[in-house]
Amino acid sequence: MRNQLRQAGADSVYLLVGFPTGIISFVLMVTGLSLGLGTLVIFVGVFVLAVTLLTARVLADVERRMLPEVLGRPIARPRYAPAPAGASALRRAVNPLTNGQSWLDLLHGILIFPFAILGFVVTVVWWSVTVAGLLWPLYGWILDRIPGNNDNLPELLGFGDSVEAASVFYFAIGLAFAAALPFVLRFVALLKAGLSRALLTGMGELHERIDDLAEGRAAAVSAEANALRRLERDIHDGPQQRLVHLAMELSRAQRQVAKDPAAAEETLAAAIEQTRETLDELRTLSRGIAPPILTDRGLGPALTALAGRCTIPVELVIGTTERFPAAVENTAYFVVAESLTNVAKHSQAQTCTISLTRNGDMLTLTIADDGVGGAHVAKGHGLAGLADRLRAVDGQLIVRSAVGGPTVIGAEIPCA
Repeated sequence: MRNQLRQAGADSVYLLVGFPTGIISFVLMVTGLSLGLGTLVIFVGVFVLAVTLLTARVLADVERRMLPEVLGRPIARPRYAPAPAGASALRRAVNPLTNGQSWLDLLHGILIFPFAILGFVVTVVWWSVTVAGLLWPLYGWILDRIPGNNDNLPELLGFGDSVEAASVFYFAIGLAFAAALPFVLRFVALLKAGLSRALLTGMGELHERIDDLAEGRAAAVSAEANALRRLERDIHDGPQQRLVHLAMELSRAQRQVAKDPAAAEETLAAAIEQTRETLDELRTLSRGIAPPILTDRGLGPALTALAGRCTIPVELVIGTTERFPAAVENTAYFVVAESLTNVAKHSQAQTCTISLTRNGDMLTLTIADDGVGGAHVAKGHGLAGLADRLRAVDGQLIVRSAVGGPTVIGAEIPCA
């Protein structure tokens, strides 16, 4: 109820303020456009149109500042391209004419006028009837004693001609209008704000979307490059060194076969043990690469296998068994694999819990441990790579890890 009243107040202010600004916008835009087009033949119209478009931009910014309160979310301000560097004074003066958003601002100043009138009339009428009806029992007896005041509407409807009957009748009307007030104002405010959003923020939202896609592409490239560099380093420092040592051990065993078979047997036994250790290390490195089980059976079985290989007890809660696009499954698998690696190496945790659920069009992963905490997303850390990988698929990484623990890592991945 409190939120509805607050929103009704915000909608009322928006619709009431929109009336004078709508009149000003309409008058200035129609006058400036008519005068500018009419004087184009003598070139003065170019400057008149430029000034009109700059005025439209100012008035459009006033509307944009009010939109977040009505829409309940931030809105994007479009970018107005400046004049080229080193441009002449004439080129800078007429620069607004070359910007498409400036013309949309002008169009908004003209089209918003009937919506501003509608919003103002509905707001004033609805509030007036609501207040007058609810307060009638307080002042109705005064009106009843005014000579010549023949308020016989309640009597005509069969409610009697007494002050009490009129009070009940008008109070009921005020109560009905009060109950409908938030919804009526909300509808009208959204109608007016929808036009403003389409004309004043559409290009800005498009620019932000382009920036997000560019950032996601850069994040994907960065994440893949970092993953490849780390994989190359791990292979060089681990399996590659073991394989070089294994080749040397096998060469030594080959020389010992004829001279000292017992020593050769010991060397081969050590080489076999090194082979097992190398295989274990390669399996660990392969966690960051999509395994066949992920492709064949899906995310749930792949996470189960991943949890089974962790050195810390893992409780796995799978809330969905459906298949998702390959990019979504690969990202989710990599997030869990990297998180379990960090838990095993740095957290000193005793237990870990992994939860996988789908909420609408969002796949949600939660990895929690009871370790020492202190994890953070910073450049050069594994979690920064996870954040980049998630941004590449329009996802988001959330890390809560106070010093002393526990640590909760959340990942949201669009899966629609």
